[in-house]
Amino acid sequence: MSVWDAFVWEYGHFLQSRGWGDFKSRFGWSAERVTIERSGKVVAGAQVLFRRGPLGLTLAYIPRGPVLARRDEDVLAEWVEAVDAIARGRRAIFLKVEPDWKDTPTAHDLLHTLGFVPSPQTVQPRSTIVVDLAPSPEEILARMKSKWRYNIRLARRKQVVVRPVRTEEEFAHFLRMMRETARRDGFPVHTDAYYREAWRSFADEDRGVLLMAWYEALPLAAIFVVRWNRTAIYLYGASSNRERNRMPNHLLQWHAMLWAKERGATHYDLWGIPDEVGAQPDVWAGRTPKRTDGLWGVFRFKQGFGGRIVRTVGAWDRVYNRPLYALYSWWIRRRRRGLS
Repeated sequence: MSVWDAFVWEYGHFLQSRGWGDFKSRFGWSAERVTIERSGKVVAGAQVLFRRGPLGLTLAYIPRGPVLARRDEDVLAEWVEAVDAIARGRRAIFLKVEPDWKDTPTAHDLLHTLGFVPSPQTVQPRSTIVVDLAPSPEEILARMKSKWRYNIRLARRKQVVVRPVRTEEEFAHFLRMMRETARRDGFPVHTDAYYREAWRSFADEDRGVLLMAWYEALPLAAIFVVRWNRTAIYLYGASSNRERNRMPNHLLQWHAMLWAKERGATHYDLWGIPDEVGAQPDVWAGRTPKRTDGLWGVFRFKQGFGGRIVRTVGAWDRVYNRPLYALYSWWIRRRRRGLS
């Protein structure tokens, strides 16, 4: 493990790992790591992703970073100065950061002090549900809604079997179901090459797995999960329109939790719910939404696994080119209104 990955393993998020940077570099991004050291040890840093745009300008983006050994304003200010020099040297219009910090007034104040402004656009989900994997499997099940426990048992009774994807032939089923899910639920997907490279890069016995649910020879659903230190993250999911009454998705998530727990994970991040929920966790903790469109249907499903609602500080921008940043902000607002 590299010095950077050892630091991120202890203090940071999977999206700050060297492996993720190398993976994104195959799809139009380049990665550069900017660090601050004290007494020969890294104490702060981030993996910055750059993407070239028109006229030689670039976008600079830090998913789930910067990474800190401790929240030190002086160290952070030094890091900002270092990353500014690199971003300006690459002609970045602005730098977008999405820190893996809890949404608190202190975190907001710190980002303001460092010269960041709230961004009009987020990339990673700001709000999510995290399941505690520290208890025994029996206790984890007991914290789920009763219907979810029933559906896990039902899937087994209906002869649904879950196993890791091992071959290209099996992986082709995942790609087909991903396209089928996108058509059914109306969300965009990456290219086949993107998912194939993610599978080849991260699916191994320890750090990642693509699980597929089968009924006899029929693939029903699949999920891709990665583990980084004590946290497992559910990144991608797809399902067929066939045999949905066999509840394969409930059993898949349960198998993923057990896979992660066996490898030392204590948290399972279900990765993305409506941010309105994260903004009012006390209101939504015991409430089932009537809406099922978009992420609301996803929230209903994820809510049943008994996790807690978590919200991060969100996306913040540090502006280098004000006229072009104003144009970007205008375009984001226009797109939200459906005018693009």
